[in-house]
This record gives sequence, structure tokens and C-alpha cells, in this order.
Amino acid sequence: MGQPPHILVVDDHAQIRESVKRFLEKNGMRATAAKDATDMDAKLAAGHFDLLVLDVMMPGEDGLSVCRRLTAEGALPIIMLTALGEESDRIVGLEIGADDYLAKPFSPRELLARIKSVLRRSHKEEPLARKFSGRKVRFDHLVLDTDRQVLVDDEQSEIPLTSSEFRLLIVLLERARMVLSRDQLLDLTAGRTAGPLDRTIDNQISRLRRKIEPDVLRPTIIKTVRNGGYCLATDVEDEA
Repeated sequence: MGQPPHILVVDDHAQIRESVKRFLEKNGMRATAAKDATDMDAKLAAGHFDLLVLDVMMPGEDGLSVCRRLTAEGALPIIMLTALGEESDRIVGLEIGADDYLAKPFSPRELLARIKSVLRRSHKEEPLARKFSGRKVRFDHLVLDTDRQVLVDDEQSEIPLTSSEFRLLIVLLERARMVLSRDQLLDLTAGRTAGPLDRTIDNQISRLRRKIEPDVLRPTIIKTVRNGGYCLATDVEDEA
């Protein structure tokens, strides 16, 4: 049996971070608490973590800055904790690579459910890596190494992907030429249903287009289908 997941809880409020830590440990997880970004960096350097629970409002480097920095460096899943009603923080957090968010005050049981959901999604990427083990896939002018989660263009320039961007790209590659609705994409990438004003997928598509489209104003790789959703409008094949 493998080790239980290790969660790093970063919050400047001592009562919140310690109570969350105790709750997660009571429910079969390992948990470590950090009071700010500096403390977090030291703990990340000293051990392995499976997921980060990150507060937005912290002294020093705030949560949004931390999220932007970490998603540029690697694929550690992140759940953001935001002040109640701060919709702009939640939107920005998702746009820069957070996997989910939860508004304060929150139920520890709901946080636990969100953590399990994000961990399940991250583990679902493993079968795809096995399916393409030892192979790379080409689409348009790009090649994705699915084992290493590395995307390069024809000039061999590496294009960094966050964990959420990688999941979205994988879903599109698996279903090339198929039109997928926003609800389908959100279910496949995040395991949840979209609300009436949920623009998570639109924001993620926009961010991904900025990285892979030759002309972001006239996208040819990921096309918008009116009243339908989005479609990867190119063939996917093994890279020779």
C-alpha cells in the first residue's frame, strides 16, 4: 500500500492552518502547515507534497503570486482559499493555474472533498502516460512528450504548461476533431459541473491559445464552434 497523500497547508492564520492540518490527519492524510510563502518554500525544498492548499491573502508574497510562480515551475496541484465574495481572486487564481478554489469561511469536509477530487484528476493522467509510454505526439507545429509533460514547437523551443493546461490539452488531443461543450470539458478536466456564469474553460482555452496558436486572434488549432464549444481542429499522430 502506498503512502497517504501529503498536503501542505499555507495560511497566515494559525487557527485555520492548524485546524485544517488536524482534520486532514484525522481523515487519513499527511499534512504539514506553513505560515507564509517563505515558510512554504522551505518546506517544499525539504520534502515531497502531493497538493498545496494556499490562502490568497498573506503578508509578504501573496497567494496569487505564489500560485503564478509555482505553476510556472512545475505541476503541483493547488487549491486556493479566497475571502468570501472575492470573485476576482478566484478567477485570477484559475487563470494562472490553480486547480480549484474554496471561499472562506469553508467546511473542512468540503475542503477534504475538493482535495480528493483534485488528487483523483491528477492521477487520471497516469493511464495516458502509460498509453503513450516511450512515444511523443505531434499536432500542427507542436510535439507533446506525454511522459515528461513537455511541449515543444518546430524550433525546439519549450512551451511551459501548468497542470490544468496539460489536462485540458490532453483531453483535446484524445478527442481531436470532436466538438466538446464547455460542460463536457469542465467535467473531463475538473470533474465538476459548470455554473451559469462559470467561465473556467473559456479562460483556460484563452490561456492555452496564447501559448500554442501562431495567431491568437485567428486560432487554427483550437477552434470555437458556435453554440457547440471547442474543437482541436488538427490531426494527432505519433512523432517519428
